[in-house]
Amino acid sequence: MNLPVFPPLLTGHPVQGGEDPFDRAQAMAALGCDAGTVVYNIQADRLRVAIVFAPEVPLQDAMAMLPLCAVGFQNALGALAPPEVAVHLGWDGLICVNGAKCGMFRTAASGRDPGQEPDWLVVSWELALLQTGDDPGKTPDVTALYDEGCADVSAAQLVESWSRHMLTWLNRWQEDGNAPLHGEWMGLLRGVGEPYGETGVFLGTDERFGMLIRDGDETRLRPLTELLENR
Repeated sequence: MNLPVFPPLLTGHPVQGGEDPFDRAQAMAALGCDAGTVVYNIQADRLRVAIVFAPEVPLQDAMAMLPLCAVGFQNALGALAPPEVAVHLGWDGLICVNGAKCGMFRTAASGRDPGQEPDWLVVSWELALLQTGDDPGKTPDVTALYDEGCADVSAAQLVESWSRHMLTWLNRWQEDGNAPLHGEWMGLLRGVGEPYGETGVFLGTDERFGMLIRDGDETRLRPLTELLENR
């Protein structure tokens, strides 16, 4: 199996079997590994990747790494997949290919205080490559990459491409702030303008990528920090 080759600022760290890169990356980050460590697990039916960041901004601003990694993923798969394959993102981390769920982004940090600079932040993503159920037709809202005309996209190629696109966006974010990333992400988000939950409508996101929900005369904000998983 070919292993991905990473740009100079990143260091690849493969794991095997059932080990989850998200858990391993958090453990490595807590022990003080370098920022730019990419832990990945390439299996026949799924691909899992996690990256360690060492933010120099408060957590509420560092959370931009979640949409940044997601936009990098969409750009990467968009460059490798046939042109008719559509890739969209959910505010909560969902990855959709041709309108069906294909994967998920997750995130964790050393702390949860939005105003504090975290020691580390980990962003992880998982993508189904092959459907493993008996009858994929029973779950039309769930898919896998190779069922959507992407059989020629190798997992290693996708990880490499994602790492390059992610770094391009990271450089842009450091130079230009949230605005360019926000514009790109809003163009890829599912469900904007549609009903959300029992009573609300998903209006879009604020300048820090928080979800704005119109509920009657009120507009509620769900900050991205709500998506942080407990260690």
